Amino acid sequence: MPFAIEEHVLRTDRHTTGYLACGAEQAPLLMFVHGWPELSWSWRHQLPVFAALGFRCIAPDMRGYGRSSAYDTHDAYALQHSACDMLGLLDALGAEKAVWIGHDWGAPVVWGIASHYPDRCHAVANLCVPYFAKGFGPGGILSLIDRDLYPVDRFPAGQWEYQLFYRENFARAQAVFEADVQATVKALFRKGSEKAIGKPSRTAMVRVEGGWFGGADKAPDVPMDTDVLTEADCATYTESLTRNGFFGPNSWYMNHEANAAWSAQAVHGGRLTMPVLFLHGAFDTTCDTMHSRLAEPMRADCADLTEHVVQSGHWMAQEQPVAVNAALARWLATKLPHIWAA
Repeated sequence: MPFAIEEHVLRTDRHTTGYLACGAEQAPLLMFVHGWPELSWSWRHQLPVFAALGFRCIAPDMRGYGRSSAYDTHDAYALQHSACDMLGLLDALGAEKAVWIGHDWGAPVVWGIASHYPDRCHAVANLCVPYFAKGFGPGGILSLIDRDLYPVDRFPAGQWEYQLFYRENFARAQAVFEADVQATVKALFRKGSEKAIGKPSRTAMVRVEGGWFGGADKAPDVPMDTDVLTEADCATYTESLTRNGFFGPNSWYMNHEANAAWSAQAVHGGRLTMPVLFLHGAFDTTCDTMHSRLAEPMRADCADLTEHVVQSGHWMAQEQPVAVNAALARWLATKLPHIWAA
């Protein structure tokens, strides 16, 4: 019998976290941390698979998303707060440690837990967004931009131009995404393509064009990419993002200075000694770790790093779940046999 995905809610005086759970309650913990603008449901292809392999799989809604608490100030979405949310959830689950797995903004949360609280980690794995001991944000990664592809006079922040747009035009970005949430979801969640390699990412064009979607007032009504989402998946994202709005999700981009200051407090100078897995998206043109220097700092700051390339765009866990699951399982079996056996 396949394991069912269960819905749970942890409520404390500090924060409420909605989360999905799958697998035997006493099994070793895998914690799956989603990014922008997603949900715990983004890990739907991973939870039952790893539950069947003998793990207790947990996927929380991050703050500002789904059934978790949302806040009305930008500073509430600094990474330090989300890391504390996750450690509170780990405590409530009665566990000392977990294997942490992140994607997109979930990756900096996982990297932050690993660098500040290594004693709460058996190991960490991240999809698409590599590790930066100095913190993930435009200020720390500008020197890694491919300037042949992103000339500084046109793209001063390279593919990270969109992150600066939030700071300059936050209300407009929010309004455009919320104008037609279903269209936004369909426009954002699209598979990668080898044809996009060597061309500027669409995220680089956001400031040049005066906003997302070519500067339009709402997302275009494009056909849903069924290689990433089903109709039911699209409806799940649409309902949640309509209910909560984009203030919280977009506010994650508004804390670069605070996140950098928190990164400076990491133990051991931010060097990670536990097993680390990084999955490169071959066709992820924003988090381009294949054709730029973006992954170089991670290689210097991780003592036990395994790298694997997935033939995927950015939404890797949903676009290529079999390849992602195989890479995770292989790494767990190789690096953490004692955890799996437990």
